[in-house]
Amino acid sequence: MLPVIYGCEGLKLTKDEQYFFNKAQPLGFILFERNCQSPEQVKALIEQLKACVDHRNVPILIDQEGGRVVRLKPPHWLPRPAAKTFRSAKAVYDNALSMAQELLELGINVNCAPCADLLIEGADDIIGDRAFSKDPDKVTKYSLAMLKGLEDGGITAVIKHLPGHGRAPVDSHEELPVVDTNYAILRQTDFVPFKELASASKEAWGMTAHVIYSDIDAENVATHSSIVIESIIRKEIGFKGFLVSDCLTMKALTGTFEEKAKKALLAGCDTVLMCKGTIAEYEEVARGCRF
Repeated sequence: MLPVIYGCEGLKLTKDEQYFFNKAQPLGFILFERNCQSPEQVKALIEQLKACVDHRNVPILIDQEGGRVVRLKPPHWLPRPAAKTFRSAKAVYDNALSMAQELLELGINVNCAPCADLLIEGADDIIGDRAFSKDPDKVTKYSLAMLKGLEDGGITAVIKHLPGHGRAPVDSHEELPVVDTNYAILRQTDFVPFKELASASKEAWGMTAHVIYSDIDAENVATHSSIVIESIIRKEIGFKGFLVSDCLTMKALTGTFEEKAKKALLAGCDTVLMCKGTIAEYEEVARGCRF
Protein backbone atom coordinates (compact mmCIF):
# COMPACT_ATOMS: atom_id res chain seq x y z
CA MET A 1 0.00 0.00 0.00
CA LEU A 2 1.42 3.36 -1.05
CA PRO A 3 1.39 6.15 1.60
CA VAL A 4 -0.43 8.67 -0.58
CA ILE A 5 -3.98 9.98 -0.92
CA TYR A 6 -4.93 11.00 -4.46
CA GLY A 7 -7.70 13.11 -5.94
CA CYS A 8 -9.35 12.37 -9.27
CA GLU A 9 -10.40 14.51 -12.21
CA GLY A 10 -14.16 14.32 -12.55
CA LEU A 11 -17.50 12.75 -11.71
CA LYS A 12 -16.27 9.26 -12.57
CA LEU A 13 -12.86 7.71 -13.07
CA THR A 14 -11.14 7.71 -16.43
CA LYS A 15 -9.61 4.46 -17.68
CA ASP A 16 -6.15 5.95 -17.13
CA GLU A 17 -7.00 6.77 -13.51
CA GLN A 18 -8.39 3.31 -12.89
CA TYR A 19 -5.28 1.70 -14.36
CA PHE A 20 -2.92 3.92 -12.38
CA PHE A 21 -4.73 3.55 -9.04
CA ASN A 22 -4.90 -0.23 -9.49
CA LYS A 23 -1.17 -0.35 -10.18
CA ALA A 24 -0.12 2.14 -7.46
CA GLN A 25 -2.44 0.89 -4.69
CA PRO A 26 -2.70 4.21 -2.81
CA LEU A 27 -3.85 4.38 0.80
CA GLY A 28 -6.96 6.40 -0.06
CA PHE A 29 -8.63 9.18 -2.02
CA ILE A 30 -9.93 12.73 -1.57
CA LEU A 31 -13.02 14.31 -3.18
CA PHE A 32 -13.55 17.90 -4.31
CA GLU A 33 -16.49 19.88 -5.66
CA ARG A 34 -15.54 18.76 -9.17
CA ASN A 35 -16.28 15.20 -8.04
CA CYS A 36 -19.64 15.85 -6.36
CA GLN A 37 -22.76 16.38 -8.48
CA SER A 38 -25.42 14.31 -6.70
CA PRO A 39 -25.64 11.71 -3.92
CA GLU A 40 -26.04 8.84 -6.37
CA GLN A 41 -23.09 9.98 -8.46
CA VAL A 42 -20.82 10.44 -5.41
CA LYS A 43 -21.69 6.98 -4.09
CA ALA A 44 -20.92 5.45 -7.49
CA LEU A 45 -17.58 7.28 -7.72
CA ILE A 46 -16.58 6.11 -4.25
CA GLU A 47 -17.37 2.53 -5.20
CA GLN A 48 -15.19 2.95 -8.30
CA LEU A 49 -12.33 4.31 -6.20
CA LYS A 50 -12.55 1.54 -3.62
CA ALA A 51 -12.63 -1.09 -6.37
CA CYS A 52 -9.21 0.10 -7.58
CA VAL A 53 -7.39 -1.01 -4.43
CA ASP A 54 -7.01 -4.37 -2.75
CA HIS A 55 -7.12 -3.24 0.89
CA ARG A 56 -10.24 -2.72 2.96
CA ASN A 57 -11.29 0.29 5.05
CA VAL A 58 -10.20 2.73 2.35
CA PRO A 59 -10.01 6.33 3.63
CA ILE A 60 -12.27 8.58 1.52
CA LEU A 61 -11.52 12.19 2.44
CA ILE A 62 -13.23 15.50 1.81
CA ASP A 63 -12.77 19.13 2.93
CA GLN A 64 -16.19 19.96 4.36
CA GLU A 65 -15.44 22.73 6.84
CA GLY A 66 -18.20 25.23 6.08
CA GLY A 67 -18.27 28.70 4.54
CA ARG A 68 -15.74 29.00 1.71
CA VAL A 69 -14.45 25.47 2.15
CA VAL A 70 -17.29 23.12 1.23
CA ARG A 71 -17.35 20.47 -1.48
CA LEU A 72 -20.95 19.34 -0.94
CA LYS A 73 -23.40 22.16 -1.61
CA PRO A 74 -27.16 22.76 -1.92
CA PRO A 75 -29.54 21.66 -3.31
CA HIS A 76 -28.45 18.10 -2.56
CA TRP A 77 -26.69 18.91 0.71
CA LEU A 78 -27.33 21.33 3.56
CA PRO A 79 -25.59 24.72 3.61
CA ARG A 80 -22.75 24.88 6.11
CA PRO A 81 -21.80 28.20 7.77
CA ALA A 82 -18.24 29.45 8.16
CA ALA A 83 -16.50 28.73 11.47
CA LYS A 84 -16.28 32.39 12.46
CA THR A 85 -20.08 32.78 12.41
CA PHE A 86 -20.81 30.31 15.22
CA ARG A 87 -21.91 31.66 18.59
CA SER A 88 -22.00 28.51 20.71
CA ALA A 89 -20.19 25.20 21.03
CA LYS A 90 -23.54 23.40 20.92
CA ALA A 91 -24.30 24.90 17.50
CA VAL A 92 -20.88 23.78 16.29
CA TYR A 93 -21.48 20.27 17.61
CA ASP A 94 -24.97 19.98 16.11
CA ASN A 95 -23.72 21.19 12.73
CA ALA A 96 -20.80 18.75 12.77
CA LEU A 97 -23.02 15.82 13.74
CA SER A 98 -25.45 16.64 10.91
CA MET A 99 -22.51 17.01 8.53
CA ALA A 100 -21.13 13.63 9.61
CA GLN A 101 -24.45 11.97 8.85
CA GLU A 102 -24.42 13.40 5.31
CA LEU A 103 -20.86 12.25 4.74
CA LEU A 104 -21.37 8.76 6.10
CA GLU A 105 -24.46 8.27 3.93
CA LEU A 106 -22.29 8.90 0.85
CA GLY A 107 -19.48 6.59 1.93
CA ILE A 108 -17.07 9.36 2.97
CA ASN A 109 -15.31 8.46 6.22
CA VAL A 110 -12.70 11.21 6.79
CA ASN A 111 -13.37 14.96 6.97
CA CYS A 112 -10.49 17.45 6.84
CA ALA A 113 -11.79 19.52 9.76
CA PRO A 114 -11.75 21.12 12.27
CA CYS A 115 -9.56 24.05 11.32
CA ALA A 116 -8.02 24.87 14.71
CA ASP A 117 -5.95 27.81 13.46
CA LEU A 118 -6.31 31.23 15.07
CA LEU A 119 -7.84 34.27 13.38
CA ILE A 120 -4.88 36.64 13.33
CA GLU A 121 -5.27 40.29 12.40
CA GLY A 122 -3.03 41.29 9.50
CA ALA A 123 -2.42 37.72 8.34
CA ASP A 124 -3.40 36.48 4.90
CA ASP A 125 -7.10 35.72 4.50
CA ILE A 126 -6.50 32.09 3.47
CA ILE A 127 -7.57 31.14 7.01
CA GLY A 128 -9.73 34.17 7.87
CA ASP A 129 -13.31 33.13 8.61
CA ARG A 130 -12.30 29.47 8.53
CA ALA A 131 -11.03 30.10 12.08
CA PHE A 132 -13.52 30.09 14.94
CA SER A 133 -11.89 33.05 16.69
CA LYS A 134 -8.71 34.96 17.54
CA ASP A 135 -9.06 33.70 21.12
CA PRO A 136 -7.17 30.40 21.68
CA ASP A 137 -9.62 29.28 24.37
CA LYS A 138 -12.64 29.82 22.14
CA VAL A 139 -10.93 28.11 19.20
CA THR A 140 -10.16 25.20 21.51
CA LYS A 141 -13.75 24.93 22.78
CA TYR A 142 -15.37 25.15 19.34
CA SER A 143 -12.80 22.90 17.64
CA LEU A 144 -13.38 20.26 20.31
CA ALA A 145 -17.13 20.52 19.67
CA MET A 146 -16.63 19.99 15.95
CA LEU A 147 -14.25 17.11 16.55
CA LYS A 148 -16.75 15.43 18.87
CA GLY A 149 -19.67 16.00 16.49
CA LEU A 150 -17.80 14.42 13.60
CA GLU A 151 -16.60 11.48 15.67
CA ASP A 152 -20.01 10.87 17.25
CA GLY A 153 -21.36 10.73 13.68
CA GLY A 154 -18.86 8.07 12.69
CA ILE A 155 -16.38 10.28 10.81
CA THR A 156 -12.63 10.52 11.35
CA ALA A 157 -11.68 14.17 11.84
CA VAL A 158 -8.48 15.74 10.51
CA ILE A 159 -7.11 18.45 12.81
CA LYS A 160 -5.47 21.21 10.77
CA HIS A 161 -3.11 22.87 10.13
CA LEU A 162 -0.45 21.69 12.59
CA PRO A 163 1.19 23.49 14.33
CA GLY A 164 -0.81 26.59 13.26
CA HIS A 165 -1.47 28.37 9.95
CA GLY A 166 -3.31 31.41 11.26
CA ARG A 167 -0.30 33.76 11.28
CA ALA A 168 0.76 32.99 7.70
CA PRO A 169 1.38 36.32 5.94
CA VAL A 170 0.70 34.83 2.49
CA ASP A 171 -1.42 32.03 1.01
CA SER A 172 0.57 28.77 1.00
CA HIS A 173 -1.34 27.70 -2.11
CA GLU A 174 0.44 30.50 -3.96
CA GLU A 175 3.73 31.21 -2.16
CA LEU A 176 5.86 30.34 0.85
CA PRO A 177 4.63 31.73 4.21
CA VAL A 178 7.26 32.53 6.83
CA VAL A 179 6.09 33.13 10.39
CA ASP A 180 8.69 34.97 12.47
CA THR A 181 6.76 34.93 15.76
CA ASN A 182 8.96 33.57 18.51
CA TYR A 183 8.49 30.12 19.96
CA ALA A 184 7.40 31.34 23.41
CA ILE A 185 4.43 33.24 21.94
CA LEU A 186 3.45 30.36 19.65
CA ARG A 187 3.37 28.04 22.69
CA GLN A 188 0.99 30.37 24.52
CA THR A 189 -1.33 31.00 21.56
CA ASP A 190 -1.26 29.03 18.29
CA PHE A 191 -0.32 25.68 19.81
CA VAL A 192 -2.98 25.77 22.55
CA PRO A 193 -5.99 24.43 20.58
CA PHE A 194 -3.90 21.70 18.98
CA LYS A 195 -2.66 20.50 22.37
CA GLU A 196 -6.20 20.11 23.65
CA LEU A 197 -7.40 18.39 20.48
CA ALA A 198 -4.44 16.02 20.53
CA SER A 199 -5.32 14.86 24.03
CA ALA A 200 -9.06 14.68 23.32
CA SER A 201 -8.99 12.06 20.56
CA LYS A 202 -7.01 8.93 19.78
CA GLU A 203 -8.76 8.51 16.42
CA ALA A 204 -8.31 11.92 14.78
CA TRP A 205 -5.76 12.52 12.05
CA GLY A 206 -3.63 15.64 11.79
CA MET A 207 -2.61 17.73 8.77
CA THR A 208 0.66 19.64 8.55
CA ALA A 209 1.05 23.27 7.47
CA HIS A 210 3.23 24.35 4.55
CA VAL A 211 4.58 27.18 6.72
CA ILE A 212 8.09 28.02 7.93
CA TYR A 213 8.31 28.90 11.64
CA SER A 214 11.67 30.67 11.60
CA ASP A 215 12.27 30.45 15.36
CA ILE A 216 11.94 26.65 15.18
CA ASP A 217 13.27 25.66 11.75
CA ALA A 218 14.24 28.53 9.46
CA GLU A 219 14.88 26.26 6.47
CA ASN A 220 11.87 23.98 6.10
CA VAL A 221 8.09 24.22 6.15
CA ALA A 222 6.47 22.12 8.87
CA THR A 223 5.54 19.43 6.32
CA HIS A 224 9.22 18.96 5.45
CA SER A 225 10.70 19.59 8.90
CA SER A 226 11.61 16.71 11.16
CA ILE A 227 12.31 19.34 13.84
CA VAL A 228 8.76 20.73 13.71
CA ILE A 229 7.13 17.32 13.39
CA GLU A 230 9.11 15.58 16.12
CA SER A 231 9.80 18.41 18.57
CA ILE A 232 6.63 20.47 18.19
CA ILE A 233 3.79 18.37 16.71
CA ARG A 234 4.66 15.07 18.36
CA LYS A 235 6.27 16.20 21.64
CA GLU A 236 5.23 19.78 22.49
CA ILE A 237 1.66 19.48 21.17
CA GLY A 238 1.46 15.78 21.94
CA PHE A 239 -0.21 14.66 18.72
CA LYS A 240 0.35 10.90 18.41
CA GLY A 241 -2.09 10.15 15.60
CA PHE A 242 -1.89 9.66 11.86
CA LEU A 243 -0.25 12.64 10.17
CA VAL A 244 -1.04 13.66 6.58
CA SER A 245 0.71 16.41 4.64
CA ASP A 246 -1.21 19.30 3.14
CA CYS A 247 -1.39 19.03 -0.65
CA LEU A 248 1.88 18.63 -2.57
CA THR A 249 0.64 20.86 -5.41
CA MET A 250 0.73 23.98 -3.23
CA LYS A 251 3.37 26.51 -4.28
CA ALA A 252 4.86 26.87 -0.81
CA LEU A 253 6.75 23.67 -1.61
CA THR A 254 9.70 23.51 -3.99
CA GLY A 255 11.28 20.67 -5.96
CA THR A 256 9.85 17.86 -8.04
CA PHE A 257 6.78 15.97 -6.88
CA GLU A 258 9.01 12.99 -6.17
CA GLU A 259 11.21 15.15 -3.93
CA LYS A 260 8.25 16.78 -2.17
CA ALA A 261 6.66 13.42 -1.33
CA LYS A 262 9.89 11.79 -0.15
CA LYS A 263 10.87 14.77 2.01
CA ALA A 264 7.46 14.86 3.73
CA LEU A 265 7.60 11.16 4.57
CA LEU A 266 11.21 11.33 5.76
CA ALA A 267 10.33 14.31 7.97
CA GLY A 268 7.68 12.26 9.75
CA CYS A 269 4.41 12.49 7.82
CA ASP A 270 2.58 9.16 7.65
CA THR A 271 1.09 9.86 4.23
CA VAL A 272 1.07 12.63 1.61
CA LEU A 273 -1.84 14.34 -0.12
CA MET A 274 -1.89 14.83 -3.90
CA CYS A 275 -5.23 16.42 -4.74
CA LYS A 276 -4.92 17.02 -8.46
CA GLY A 277 -2.48 16.44 -11.30
CA THR A 278 -1.64 14.51 -14.42
CA ILE A 279 -0.98 10.78 -14.34
CA ALA A 280 2.70 11.58 -14.92
CA GLU A 281 2.70 13.81 -11.81
CA TYR A 282 0.89 11.12 -9.85
CA GLU A 283 3.60 8.66 -10.89
CA GLU A 284 6.26 11.11 -9.68
CA VAL A 285 4.60 11.21 -6.27
CA ALA A 286 4.42 7.41 -6.21
CA ARG A 287 8.16 7.20 -6.87
CA GLY A 288 8.76 9.57 -3.97
CA CYS A 289 6.77 7.29 -1.70
CA ARG A 290 8.91 4.24 -2.54
CA PHE A 291 12.28 4.48 -0.84
